[in-house]
Order: sequence, then structure tokens, then C-alpha cells
Amino acid sequence: MSPAWSLVEVAARPLNREERDAILGDSLEAGENTWQALCGVLGLIARRQLLLWKSWRPWLSVFGFGIPCTVLLMAVSMSVTCTFDRLMGFKVSHWAPTGHEGFTLLLCHIFLLIAWSWTTGFTLGSLSPRTLWVNASLGGFLAFFFARHLLDMLGVSRFAPFLFLLPAIWGIRQSLRGIRLSFRPAVLLATTMAVLMTAAWTNEALWLPNWLLIIPALFLVATRSGMPGTGEASARVSQAR
Repeated sequence: MSPAWSLVEVAARPLNREERDAILGDSLEAGENTWQALCGVLGLIARRQLLLWKSWRPWLSVFGFGIPCTVLLMAVSMSVTCTFDRLMGFKVSHWAPTGHEGFTLLLCHIFLLIAWSWTTGFTLGSLSPRTLWVNASLGGFLAFFFARHLLDMLGVSRFAPFLFLLPAIWGIRQSLRGIRLSFRPAVLLATTMAVLMTAAWTNEALWLPNWLLIIPALFLVATRSGMPGTGEASARVSQAR
């Protein structure tokens, strides 16, 4: 087996183990060269990805949650950074997204940033895990746009727009590990977010478009609203039997 064959093995990693072993074995038995095997693997992966987009889930994941929430979370991360700098006495640009917020509202925004980021990541991972790479690619493009056009103007750290990444990745990892958020915790989380967002709004410390960031939490509530009833119905059926 030639050293170049490792490229084919790397390309086949998105496939599950059984499919990967089958397609690589078939390529070896057919005597295909590295280029032919690589094209075969990439073609199979591309067809699988196209089939995924026949469902509504990837479209909602990428264009309903992924892109809008990424842009808004970057803006919130910048706002938290600039507000912290202002409260600590550091000089901030007059373009900086910060107002009259004090430390109390800053803590409120930090909690909301973590909650918004986690629920967005959890929703993306639960909704369409196989198209997460699309969200990651578009997020990288948006990150490049922010770094190029905004950071120099505001004079803040290049890490400022990405404070949301760790809680978002945490949410994605938990969803991919099969962790399920039940109905009551989802309602509690959405309610807490709504109360804090209302408090920030009444103190003129919440950007109007940021209300969209509660939609992933409401989506989690809606998709789990039938879980208690389903369990009760199943129990009644079992008892009847």
C-alpha cells in the first residue's frame, strides 16, 4: 500500500467504520489507484451530504439558528468586552457597543451570553449534527469578517468577538453525547433568560435584535413539550396491556 493511500483513509473518516472498511476494501480489491479511490470516497460523502439537505433540519440549523445567532453572539461578546473595559477604566472607542451599564447589568449580560451560547450550540447539535461543519465554516467566514472590519476600529483584543465559543462548543458536545434536556429544565432556562432579558431591556441595556437569541431556548421547549404526555400515554398503554 502506497504512502499516498493515507489520504484516502483520512478522506473516509467522516463515514462510519463499517462503511469505511467496506469502501476501502472494495477499492483495494478492484485495484484502484489512489486518485480513483479518493474520488470514490469523496463522491460518496458528497452524495450523503446532499441527501441530508432534503430534510428541513439542516436548513433551519444553518439559516434559522447558525448564521443569525453567530452574528448576534459575536456582537454580544464585543459588547461584554467593551463594557468591562469601560467599567475598569480602560479607554474605549466611541464606536464601542457599550452604554451606561454598571457591574450588575454586566453580570446579567455575561450570564445571558453563556445561556444564549449554550442553548444555540445545544440546538444546533441536536437539530442537525451531520451539518455542523457547514455552521463551523460559515462561522469561520464571519469571524474573518469581524476581525478584518471591526476589531481594528474598536481597538479591542482579537479574542473579544469569540467569548461565546466555549459555552457554544460545550452545548454542542453535550448534545452529541446524547444528553437530552427534558421539558421542565428547558422551561426554567427559557423563563430565566426571558426575565433577565426583560430586566436588561427595561434598563435600556439590550439591543432589540438580541431578543432573537431566545428562540433556540423556545425551540427546545417546543420540541420537548410532548415528552411528559408521551410518557404518560405510554404508561397507560402498558397498564392496559
